[in-house]
Amino acid sequence: MKCCMGFILEVDLTAGEIKKTAVPDGVYRSVLGGKGLGAWYCLKNIPAGADALSPENIIGFCAGALTGTGALMAGRWTVVGKSPLTDGWGDASCGGMFAPAIKQCGVDAIFVRGVSEKPVYLFMDNKGAEIRDASKYWGMDAVEAEDALIADTRDKKLPRVAVIGQSGENLSRISGIVNDHGRIAARSGLGAVMGSKKLKAIVLAGTRPVSCADFESVKRLGNELGRKVKKAKLPPFIRGYMMNITGRAMGSIPLTFPADGGMLNMFYRHWGTPMFENLSVVSGDAPIKNWQGSRDDVPGALREFDPDKVIEIEDSKYHCYSCPLGCGGMLNTEKLNGGVYPSTHKPEYETMNQLGPLLLNTDRNSIYLLNEIFNRAGMDSISAGGTLAWAIESYENGLLTKEDTDGLELKWGNTEAIIALAKKMVKREGIGDLLADGSKRAAAKLGKGSEKYAMHIGGAEAPAHDSRNDPMLALNYAAEPAPGKHTTAMTLQYSCMSLCDICSWAPKVKLHPKASDFLPREETAMANIANICYTMLADCAGTCLYAEMMGVHTYKLIEYLNAATGEKLSGDEYMEIGKRVQTLRQLFNIKHGIDPNTIRLPKRMLGYPPLEGGANAGVQVHSAEEQIHLHWKCFGWDEKNGVPTEETVKSLGIDKLMEV
Repeated sequence: MKCCMGFILEVDLTAGEIKKTAVPDGVYRSVLGGKGLGAWYCLKNIPAGADALSPENIIGFCAGALTGTGALMAGRWTVVGKSPLTDGWGDASCGGMFAPAIKQCGVDAIFVRGVSEKPVYLFMDNKGAEIRDASKYWGMDAVEAEDALIADTRDKKLPRVAVIGQSGENLSRISGIVNDHGRIAARSGLGAVMGSKKLKAIVLAGTRPVSCADFESVKRLGNELGRKVKKAKLPPFIRGYMMNITGRAMGSIPLTFPADGGMLNMFYRHWGTPMFENLSVVSGDAPIKNWQGSRDDVPGALREFDPDKVIEIEDSKYHCYSCPLGCGGMLNTEKLNGGVYPSTHKPEYETMNQLGPLLLNTDRNSIYLLNEIFNRAGMDSISAGGTLAWAIESYENGLLTKEDTDGLELKWGNTEAIIALAKKMVKREGIGDLLADGSKRAAAKLGKGSEKYAMHIGGAEAPAHDSRNDPMLALNYAAEPAPGKHTTAMTLQYSCMSLCDICSWAPKVKLHPKASDFLPREETAMANIANICYTMLADCAGTCLYAEMMGVHTYKLIEYLNAATGEKLSGDEYMEIGKRVQTLRQLFNIKHGIDPNTIRLPKRMLGYPPLEGGANAGVQVHSAEEQIHLHWKCFGWDEKNGVPTEETVKSLGIDKLMEV
């Protein structure tokens, strides 16, 4: 396939061996690149039952098929492997500048197995790859290590680095992998896999060009998209406080309707994802007080989390590779928090909510500090926030004592205690050792009924989007092979994309009661499946979620893929690739003994007991079980146990793919 490099790098740290392996073109035609290439390789090569922190596990760094071709918004890389957090399929996606560096080294992915006796890093450039000693970087945080590695390896080309901090070194099961001074592939705990292998970093300095079948068409598509994004400027009369007005309207409208995803561009460009905090708190999208509260519990949030206040201290916008939006940013925090970290990444919405309203913390400055602590340590702020919420509620109910917490008063909104506890988690110090592996394991060790306060799905902490508010999330948090992901499919996401215009079987979004989407209807199931398949396709291409949400008429992924690959596939054929990749991920779980019937949402996340206030007051998801089984059936998996049927495996060509 024209846009792919045609090779992967396989590294065995135990044997100290490295080999560059050719990938048959049929594999690329089946799964493209990115998450799909990772799913194919891991399903084939990780032995059933392998411990996630053992030498047998494999960690893969995968670039998308469109990355490097000139396609805009195609700069995301995916890390894959067996998750130490869920013991099943694990993946995490990240932006920044690392993705093209993989392909510029002449490969589409790097897969690492085994374990080193001492800390090492992998260096690769045009000349090849080698395993180097990383002893002097071990113990550094991710930002310090990245700077040191760049200084020690830089020649003509600025190296790109993916690195773990102390959290991954300490084998915290909620650790991620960091690039670009704090951008983090956070979910699934795969930073701990790097730590278990004594692999501190991947350093890439290649300069190989990436080919493209029809560069002129890719350029034309980019110019068209660029013009649309450039026009998306926020009118001067729109202010941050208006987000809470919008949120109240969204929370009160009991309807699902088609939306124009392109309208979001001006908000992303101006504020980035912090714009969602106020909107989500009042609309019912944001879980509050460990999923037991509502907007009434955080009256100061609307004032404190006004997105205008965030960008007041923004020094510069941050653009990922090939992205015209620039939704990220660097904040000048020199005068905040004693100037501990004078500059920090602008926190994403997920981080703001998990370390804010979820803990009843309305101190915005503390969130900037916590964000930097977790980014530098390489710890997932979603899981960290969920685990902190479990600890506070357990303390509130007398299940954790002051003696257990090293003298910390774990009360809702106690900013000083939250920061102190975060630092302990990073170091695995005192009570931090209990919390560093996430809420499921912490609750299992503590017992005393604390399990009911752990808001996790299959071991993965729930993100900052409420399943009582979004029907697709109520289903996907449990049915997704990497449970607890909010980016696989959402009602708003599907409403924006117009997938029916590129896929013959994707239902058209019509004005209808939102409540009906919580019912086990085939039309709703098929809409959800279409969303999943398109998201998997985008992850294989290496494109961004916000590109997806622009809709198929603004971000023309199908046209981009045909132009870059030289193929002439229809939307339906590309959607089949997405279905194949999702099925590969499910098959990975089945191979490793995960019973899909055991992955369910905590009752609280389904509205039992129901909330008494806020936009989700009284909401209960009565048919979650029926929805899951209908979803499996419509996907071509056994409706009783979620195992992909033999007919589906054959129709998708997975049986032959596994023989390659």
